[in-house]
Amino acid sequence: SLSQEEIHELLLSFAEAGANVVRLKGGDPLIFGRGGEEMEFLQQKGIKVKVIPGITAASAIAAELEIPLTHRGVASYVTFLSGHSRNGGKDPAVNVRSSVGADPDSTRVVYMGLATIPSLASELIRCGLPGNTPSVAIERGTTPEQRIVFAQLKDLPDEVASHRLVSPTLIIIGNVVALSPLWPY
Repeated sequence: SLSQEEIHELLLSFAEAGANVVRLKGGDPLIFGRGGEEMEFLQQKGIKVKVIPGITAASAIAAELEIPLTHRGVASYVTFLSGHSRNGGKDPAVNVRSSVGADPDSTRVVYMGLATIPSLASELIRCGLPGNTPSVAIERGTTPEQRIVFAQLKDLPDEVASHRLVSPTLIIIGNVVALSPLWPY
């Protein structure tokens, strides 16, 4: 595993040596993929960058589980949230308060939220989202090692802990989760 700074320097060294460099990332490199940071770094160094779009984990995993992220009469919009902060930034629960709060017509997709799901879930409930809101945590989505934990929001942190999910885990919270044929409730 390399730090982001080490990745930047590696990309730069190959590009400066005249190589065509491909930075292959899973999913959409510009949604919580640090692709923007890498692109900005290289452009500041005068390196031409071309981004080939991918499909973000939220769309891929939701489709795999037959969960529409938006659905007429159920969810009119979707919000992607980071489940952690970088370098002591805002607590991820602040993202909940400042963005979607308790709107029942919204789907929330939390990237990298495994460690902070207890605070995120409690903050959503504190903001007024019902504790029985359908939720799902998906470990290693769309891979043969995929594991899925469905639960009501109030129970999701305990269920995730009892199943010992590990990163990467994506979390989807909202009434659309109950539209999945896999929803057990």
